[in-house]
Formats: sequence, structure tokens, C-alpha cells
Amino acid sequence: MKMIDYSVYLVLDPDLCGGLDGMLRVTEAAMAGGAGVVQLRAPQWKKRQWLDAARALQPLCRQGGAVFVVNDQVDVALAVGADGVHVGQQDLPVAVVRELMGPQALIGLSVNHAGQLAAVPPEADYLGLGPVFATSTKKDAAPVLGLAQLAGLAAATSLPTVGIGGITPDNAGAVFAAGVDGVAVVSAICTAADPAAVTRELYALKGHTA
Repeated sequence: MKMIDYSVYLVLDPDLCGGLDGMLRVTEAAMAGGAGVVQLRAPQWKKRQWLDAARALQPLCRQGGAVFVVNDQVDVALAVGADGVHVGQQDLPVAVVRELMGPQALIGLSVNHAGQLAAVPPEADYLGLGPVFATSTKKDAAPVLGLAQLAGLAAATSLPTVGIGGITPDNAGAVFAAGVDGVAVVSAICTAADPAAVTRELYALKGHTA
């Protein structure tokens, strides 16, 4: 697996983006602004919709130099040759995902508290820490962490970490200051009039220029 820039991690929501065409448009713009990872997350969709979207997004991400990750749906990830899979605490165990996806795949795991952090299996490549702030894009979201708890979790692991949940350009600087490697963003990019500009703004908050 190549070196991955987690700084801005785009999570695509089909409802917020306006369906598949909107997701493709947002993805292309976000990659132009510096997004290094793109995740397809559509729990409201049926499997065929996942597959159709992943088939379109995978080559687009490859062309744009971003890592393409599928949320939870290992079969879809395998079918399209996605770069990786992100799973939650109630999804397939990371060890099983690794066995299915192979040694080169990128596997992420959601973590909400120290107990979950202590139980992270060795097969995980990075961690999604959150929700940092209140969010409306994930109906079954765990309790909000806040910046202090986020900093504690980020400091307690050697794995790359990405903060997620309610992150916008207004608060992303504080999230980066908590010690994470990146910010995972849904609404602030998917609903933006200029997704590239928002992504570029987020990227700059970590000290980059895109």
C-alpha cells in the first residue's frame, strides 16, 4: 500500500451529493482540492446501487490519485477492486475483512472510546475517531467525543487517525490540533457550492497547500 495522505478524507453520502452523478462531481472536485481518500457510504442503498456507484468511483479515484474505500460492503469492494474497506464496531471483524480483502488492502475501523481502542486488532491500518461533534449524517452515531477525548485517543495509538463527525472548515483547525492525521468530512464538502474550495480550505488547515 502506497503512502496515504489522510488529511482530507471525503465520505460520500448520496442524498447530500444528489445521487451518483453528484457524487462523481463532488469526488472529482474534492480530489482537485487535495482529498486523498474517498469513502462510499450509502446505508440507505440496495446492493446493486452500491455496485453501480463503486464501479464508477473506483476508476475516477484511481485517475485522480485518491484511495477509494467502501464502507462495510466487502463484496462490493472486492467486485470493483477497491483499495480498501472501512468497518464499524458492529460490522464484520477486521480480521475477517483482512482475510477476504488480502494483505494489500487498506482497512479502517471506527473507534469511539478507550475500550474499543484497546481492542483494535493488528489487521487494522487506520482508525476513524468520532463522532467528534454532533452530526446528522449518521443515524446510529455513538456518543460525541469532543476535542479532549479525541486528543486522548489519538495520542494513545500509533495508527493513523482520522477525526469524523460534524467537522467543517470552522472547527477543523481545532480537530487537527488534537493530533489526528486527517479529518473525515461529509456534509461540508458534499453540500458545498464549490467542493474543491472547501477541500482546499480544510487541507490548508493542516498546513498544506493544494
